[in-house]
Amino acid sequence: MSRRAAGAAHLLVAVPALGGVLMELVVALVDGPGAAGTMAERLVRLFSYFTILSNVGIGVVSVLLAVDPTRDGRLLRVAHLDALLCIVVTGIVYNTVLAGTVEGLTQAGQLSNALLHVASPVLAVVVWLLAGPRPRVDARTVGWSVVGPLAWIAYSFVRGGMVGWYPYPFLDVGALGLARALVNAGLVAAMFLLLALVARWADRRLPAAPGGR
Repeated sequence: MSRRAAGAAHLLVAVPALGGVLMELVVALVDGPGAAGTMAERLVRLFSYFTILSNVGIGVVSVLLAVDPTRDGRLLRVAHLDALLCIVVTGIVYNTVLAGTVEGLTQAGQLSNALLHVASPVLAVVVWLLAGPRPRVDARTVGWSVVGPLAWIAYSFVRGGMVGWYPYPFLDVGALGLARALVNAGLVAAMFLLLALVARWADRRLPAAPGGR
């Protein structure tokens, strides 16, 4: 794949990811505080959702690679793998566990939901397979890439314990109990590590893509 085609492919990922986040932000600002009580709390809650953070991550990295598909560096390698893992987990968890719990979405909500949970994860994987950049995933990159997700899990538990609100039902200590919530978090963390190892395996066997070396 040429550099121009690779850049266009990465942009194709950024559009639904950042577009979906922007839609959710506009809805929050228009609707007001709602159940959160204050606008500040609603915005904090919005950006506490793993879905939002993962789409921001893959969106920003994709924009950088769209501008220059050969861009490289340790930080970018970690950020790209971290964002890829996060958006894949977002798609898997939502479509297998959470989809049935979402009700009463407006048409705008249904559209942003499809962008954030379906279009963005699918496109991110397809574009990574086709455009890379590759090879980029080594053991050190794998290790650092799981730090972000683990930090989010810790943040969710700490903040949830302080304010009594958790971004997802499977982490809700008040409803499930601490032991069950920790088991659920452990399963998610294990999924991250497994996906990171799969990404490393694939990165070493797929053809080199623009920017890889």
